[in-house]
Amino acid sequence: MSADHTPSEETAGPADTSRTESADGTELIRFDHVTKRFGTHTVLDSLDFTVSSGKHVTLIGPSGSGKTTILRLLMTLLKPDEGTIKVGGTYLTHEEKGGKLVPAGEKHIREVRKNIGMVFQQFNLFPNMKVLRNITEAPVHVLGMEKDAAEERARELLELVGLTAHLDKYPTQLSGGQQQRVAIARALAMRPQVLLLDEVTSALDPELVAGVLDVLRDIAHTTDITMLCVTHEMNFARDISDDVLMFDAGRVIESGAPEKIFSEPEHERTREFLSAVL
Repeated sequence: MSADHTPSEETAGPADTSRTESADGTELIRFDHVTKRFGTHTVLDSLDFTVSSGKHVTLIGPSGSGKTTILRLLMTLLKPDEGTIKVGGTYLTHEEKGGKLVPAGEKHIREVRKNIGMVFQQFNLFPNMKVLRNITEAPVHVLGMEKDAAEERARELLELVGLTAHLDKYPTQLSGGQQQRVAIARALAMRPQVLLLDEVTSALDPELVAGVLDVLRDIAHTTDITMLCVTHEMNFARDISDDVLMFDAGRVIESGAPEKIFSEPEHERTREFLSAVL
């Protein structure tokens, strides 16, 4: 992982990641001069940063600093106003035609986006589908997996997240923590190269948070999947991260290993933020 901080620019097992590059330092995500505005408000300001394959990177910072916008850009829920994003060496919302870089068509975007899974604050499960089908629906209809193979993988993932006994239940029959664990299994079922986590415990009752974080720790510690995480759970970030990026006003103002960021931050804004949340 690397980021430009200058003021002007800123393993197997059930969670098999066979579509994921090995954790060998290969660049997997690249933001080049990415700017995103909402009206006159600049949320991301000429952002440059990269994430290597297999790394776990956590984005921290105050609300409104641009963290979730990064995840939404990677999911193509938003598109950059300036700059480009690459995933696995391929442009995400642009493509090259006739030697020029032009906005990508929907087919191109869908193909690149297959490599990215996201777990949202809200669980976004299909309420009319039982747990097992919630997990198999996309692999069957998007990846073209055989139903039996998709169900076998879904059962493995449900075992991973501790919900084997609940596969025939509807989401409304589950607790919030259980629904979020189903959402994690559903994202992993697509065998993404990158797993995006957007404040995945913020909608949960406090007593349910630990169970979800334990599942994510297991995934982080036992697979090579690349993770990009936005969270206010600082102990979790310290535990699972290879790198931590501190955001403020749409820019990375400091980055480094978690022990450095949490124990010896260099930037005054980082120290202020951590003193408020730790």
